[in-house]
Amino acid sequence: MARGWERRGKIKAVDLAHTVARAGVERIIYTDVIRDGMLGGLNIEQTLLLARESGLKVTAAGGVSSLEDIKRLKQLIAFGVDSVIVGKALYEGRFTLREAAQALL
Repeated sequence: MARGWERRGKIKAVDLAHTVARAGVERIIYTDVIRDGMLGGLNIEQTLLLARESGLKVTAAGGVSSLEDIKRLKQLIAFGVDSVIVGKALYEGRFTLREAAQALL
């Protein structure tokens, strides 16, 4: 999505990742905007694909609903997915920040 998620972009996420990697960017935030704020779980498959295809470090975002989502992300560290943005799940008390940090140990 583009322009504050108001317009659909004409480039695929992986193609944009390749472009910014060539420009010297080392990390991107990948947000699945369909899942963002919906508490439906991360798009693990697309996040992994993006990290593997681009070679960039990836911060995953959009849809974290449980500690299980965070534990699944831990399995992607070797592929460059090494951080996550959590919002609504924390606000709604589904888990604490301390519990999230412990899930990554």
